[in-house]
Amino acid sequence: MKASELRAKDVDALQKEVSELLKAHFNLRMQRATQQLSDHTQLRKTRRAIARAKTILTEKQKGSAK
Repeated sequence: MKASELRAKDVDALQKEVSELLKAHFNLRMQRATQQLSDHTQLRKTRRAIARAKTILTEKQKGSAK
């Protein structure tokens, strides 16, 4: 998901998105461990998507605290 799409969401939706991405990343790690993962670039993509979502979530939380 692009940063512009994430910025359009509210804090609750971002927290849900981070949670879903973490679950997806966990599932990919388990697939890699059991030799079932064919596309290893998915791990990198989900890791970066998690970081992107967490960054925007933090920005929104700090912005609303002011």
